[in-house]
Amino acid sequence: MSSTYDPAAARAFAVDVVRKLRDAGYQALWAGGCVRDQLMGRQPKDYDVATSARPEQVREVFGQRKTLAIGASFGVITVIGPRDVGQLDVATFRRDAGYSDGRHPDSVTFSDPHEDAQRRDFTINGLFFDPLAEQVIDYVGGQDDLQAGIIRAIGQPLQRIAEDKLRMLRAVRFAATFAFVIEAETMAAIRSQASELVIVSAERIAAELRRMLTLERRRIAVELLAESELLEVFLPEARGIHTLAWSQTLEIIARIKAPTFPQAFAVLLRPLASSPAELATLCETVCRRLKLSTDEISLIQRLLREEPMIRGASKLTWPQLQRLLVTPGSDAVLAFTEAVSQVIDGEADEVVACRRMLELPAKLLNPVPLITGEDLKRLGMKPGAHFRTILDRVRDAQLDSLINTPPEALALATKLAAEIKEA
Repeated sequence: MSSTYDPAAARAFAVDVVRKLRDAGYQALWAGGCVRDQLMGRQPKDYDVATSARPEQVREVFGQRKTLAIGASFGVITVIGPRDVGQLDVATFRRDAGYSDGRHPDSVTFSDPHEDAQRRDFTINGLFFDPLAEQVIDYVGGQDDLQAGIIRAIGQPLQRIAEDKLRMLRAVRFAATFAFVIEAETMAAIRSQASELVIVSAERIAAELRRMLTLERRRIAVELLAESELLEVFLPEARGIHTLAWSQTLEIIARIKAPTFPQAFAVLLRPLASSPAELATLCETVCRRLKLSTDEISLIQRLLREEPMIRGASKLTWPQLQRLLVTPGSDAVLAFTEAVSQVIDGEADEVVACRRMLELPAKLLNPVPLITGEDLKRLGMKPGAHFRTILDRVRDAQLDSLINTPPEALALATKLAAEIKEA
């Protein structure tokens, strides 16, 4: 969504699209999530329009230059709006035929609003709205389920889930987002087909996890992932997790304030290994399997590596702790560690102490290094792996106030180089 997105302008544009299609002689209604959100008193993030107009007719109404036909094979034309509105999808009423890949219809047949509603996933997403008459059109009982707080598959749950396996994760996300319950028959269908989640691409699974693990009610999402047996499909390493470790995990994930996805996902991985080395290997395996980004993997690894160090901060030397605190992103590590400490240790004194240290003047917390690799070269040393060893040890001596000037640092570097050479 554009940073200049204007909700009022978006709504007006969505009304205008419906009006132009009606003026051209076609049926046109708002459909799906925007109707649901409006009925719940939430600001729709975007609008979708469903119409009796065929894709080529939609393009005739709005013009070739103002439309994109990327989804035309599924009856979807994208209409380009003003800059502060963005784009809006206009989909022809349709009936889907067969889902042999478990994700997409093999073919579509254009139909009417009633049939179009039957192909959608959940009743709360199967509603239409006439913005000109300001009237809700409900063929699937979606209004009742909105009132009752229920996520219910339209028609036969087993068929709806079999058509598109991603709907299993979407059911969990919607339930957690709105604090709804998943209807019993729908949950049973999810459980029966949970193992089929492997059909969905790793990228799509990860995209759903990014959304649900950063929700306000993310704990509910994780509980539902476990209850529906979906968790053990994308994270089989979690099978058989100890009851105490699981309850602690749920508590930690609820305690982190507005977590990023790496923070929340690190909470899930944290209890699944018995040693730091094993956890590092597991983290790499799981993150690569889900095809997370390099930045996400790096942060998850850092959170899991540094959390036990911060919890034992008082046992670290000042140079060791200083390196942790001055590295960019330490705030994320401290927030993660604070939640873990509160649950596992019953307090977070070490994190509080670390935050106090971050308030130290820069000359104490992170003084400019007394020497660099260029200084070592000027001493006649040849670059190599030993440079990092020498510079780190000189830096440690500086932070411990054992040396305070560049000449002292150069003298120590010369001594260390001689020791390394002799070894």
